[in-house]
Amino acid sequence: MNAGAFGGETWKRVVEVETVDRRGVVRRRAPVEYAVGYREVQGPAGEWFLAATLQAEEGDAAAAQQEIRRLLERRAATQPTSQPSGGSTFRNPPGDFAARLIESAGLKGLRVGGAEVSEKHANFIVNTGSATASDIEQLMDVVRDRVERLHGVRLQTEVHIVGEAP
Repeated sequence: MNAGAFGGETWKRVVEVETVDRRGVVRRRAPVEYAVGYREVQGPAGEWFLAATLQAEEGDAAAAQQEIRRLLERRAATQPTSQPSGGSTFRNPPGDFAARLIESAGLKGLRVGGAEVSEKHANFIVNTGSATASDIEQLMDVVRDRVERLHGVRLQTEVHIVGEAP
């Protein structure tokens, strides 16, 4: 993925990544080995990120810390940062916002098992304490189907599901 918020993205700061495959083989890779797009980074199949080395911009450290605090406060005010989640669940469709579509479909607070569409930000599915992967995936399907039925937009996931269906 290409994580980001409030108009910024992470990938432009990546110097190197560390990946792992299903056999447990750990590799170090350069950014040029990946194709990068909106909320998407495509690289060697069957590898997942473990870590990244980032290069910060040179500048005023105090100003940078103040900006980081400002962004973290904004995130805490608008996103369910105090609850476990996988971050934004769906990509924003062209010209719209997934959260707006989900909220306007009346899905905030909808639950499947321990998984819930966040009351704070509709594009987050949070674990209320007992959610299973199946609960989360089922809730994602309900959200995607209802948004498509009501708005004619098929939401694409931003999160990546790894593993096999039961």
